Amino acid sequence: MLFFIRHDTIINMLTKIGYIDTHWIWVFLTVLFSVIEVFTFGLVTVWFALAAFVMIFLSFIPKFPFMYQIMVFLVLSAAMLIFTRPVAIKKLKMGKVKTNVDSLVGMSALVVKKITEFEKGEVKLNGQIWSAHSADGSAIEEGTKCEVVRIEGVHAIVK
Repeated sequence: MLFFIRHDTIINMLTKIGYIDTHWIWVFLTVLFSVIEVFTFGLVTVWFALAAFVMIFLSFIPKFPFMYQIMVFLVLSAAMLIFTRPVAIKKLKMGKVKTNVDSLVGMSALVVKKITEFEKGEVKLNGQIWSAHSADGSAIEEGTKCEVVRIEGVHAIVK
């Protein structure tokens, strides 16, 4: 029987049950999206929370049907998600911070044990001794300064 009820009838029922004003629906959605954002840190639901917050004030406009409010909410959310999320991610530098081993790539190292084509050597990198291989297979003499190209497991690949 629910399939035969028009969508605007369902929305009218939702807003009339218990005399729920539409601005309370937007308050609930603002809180819900904010809580979700706190637990996910994805900068996705924050835009929906902001759009719902704006809708709280727009819902006080007399004779502004709930169906139109939903459409405005969706447009606002999509616009903020598409146009402001990339800027926010760039400003906050999310996902761009090098940590631990990734931060060693590009650093200078000192060869403390000769590296040959067939034998691994050792380099002193950031105060620690690492097993090392040459990136191109060439020999690197002890006491030579080199650069870390990448880290593979527990081996530094240098040039």
